[in-house]
Amino acid sequence: MLVENEGNLEIDGSITLPESVFKASGHLENFNDPLIICEKCHTPYRVDKLIEEKIGHEIPEGAPTEFFDAKITELKLVCPKDKEPFKGKTTQFNMMMKVDIGAVKGVHAYLRPEACQSIFLSFPRLWKTGRMRLPIGIAQTGKAFRNEIAPRQGLLRTREFDQMDVEVFFNPAKMNDVERWDEVKDYALNLYLLKDKQVHPISCEKAVEEKIVSGRIAAYYLARTQQFFSSLNIPLEKMRFRELEKEARAFYAAETWDFEVQVDTAWIELAACNNRTDHDLKTHGKESKQDLSIKEEGTPEKFIPHVFEISAGVDRTFYAMLDANYRTEKRGAEERTYLDLPSAIAPYDVSVFPLMKKDGLSEHAHELAAHLREQNLNVFYDEAGSIGKRYARMDELGVPYAITVDYQSLKDRSITLRERTTMKQKRVEVDDLDEIFWKFSTGQRKFEELEDG
Repeated sequence: MLVENEGNLEIDGSITLPESVFKASGHLENFNDPLIICEKCHTPYRVDKLIEEKIGHEIPEGAPTEFFDAKITELKLVCPKDKEPFKGKTTQFNMMMKVDIGAVKGVHAYLRPEACQSIFLSFPRLWKTGRMRLPIGIAQTGKAFRNEIAPRQGLLRTREFDQMDVEVFFNPAKMNDVERWDEVKDYALNLYLLKDKQVHPISCEKAVEEKIVSGRIAAYYLARTQQFFSSLNIPLEKMRFRELEKEARAFYAAETWDFEVQVDTAWIELAACNNRTDHDLKTHGKESKQDLSIKEEGTPEKFIPHVFEISAGVDRTFYAMLDANYRTEKRGAEERTYLDLPSAIAPYDVSVFPLMKKDGLSEHAHELAAHLREQNLNVFYDEAGSIGKRYARMDELGVPYAITVDYQSLKDRSITLRERTTMKQKRVEVDDLDEIFWKFSTGQRKFEELEDG
């Protein structure tokens, strides 16, 4: 949705990058977390998280160390492990993971802490060779690494994780020139504003007119981000873009909206949407001693493109998607569990089962599964256990449809097609399946519209 549908590009950049890249980007100086170490047990802690657990709300992680020291004293914080008061001072801990490369000692590099730096490095070449026209997004998905002080909460905070980024390059003088603006101008964004710390559904048009966001490009991509997460079946009422104050933003951001989703009773950040201005190309150009400014056709002067970023955690998104689509329901004395995943992200399109493993049913089911795979459907085949247990296994995996080949199938080439969420079944002709699944995939037909043959 944020790549192909928008006509954006996608690259695959290096995981290991030279030290000069992160000197230019500012990560070596600014990519820090506040650290306190218990002098008795030598356990390291993120000070901001200890304070937040004590006071019940977030504080800016980019605050000066003096702020954290004052809070430690004010709140009388003690080490969670041995209950001893903290006596040391807060320091800034850089989260970059350093590696040595090559045969000569002293050649330093770092594992990337975010997936975007190679996008900025690749932009000049793509601009020269790719016949690009601004605004244009360049996307990348891959591994990132951060030397977290205290990784915890499973998929939510790890030292190695997957990230998906879209960096939108645009002419700052044309911030409001958005070709497909009419598609989103009336679309409501769930904006959690600093002024009253409340969520307000505000149209993209109004957000721009009232200068809540920096311009149409920002509003457009916030809308596309919210729509993407909506496509994962995450309810709108459990989404928000939280406006960040200056002290809480990343060091490169002039504007930040953290996209958050409510999981149980907590809000977790899935994506950061940043207006990075011209920070990246300007600093990389300065470090490399290259002019990274460009000239657009019809524009009299050269300029350095600005960047609006959508940077999302894949692992966090997966966690939130599972939470949003997990269903349990009572059916008599039994409890049914299933994943109500949209068909587009289900692990399989359809499962195929023979009712029994004998009398030629398995052979016919294998033949049908092979045919459906030739039609580019992702098919799971299973013939072990009762048909009810096989249905239940597929429901728990979120597979939207199941086909059962039974004895009637041998007579008239019809099968039973079952829909996961409602568990309703319809009898359809095998020869009609190609058209049925094609129309399912294009949204031209729904299961309930099928005639029961």
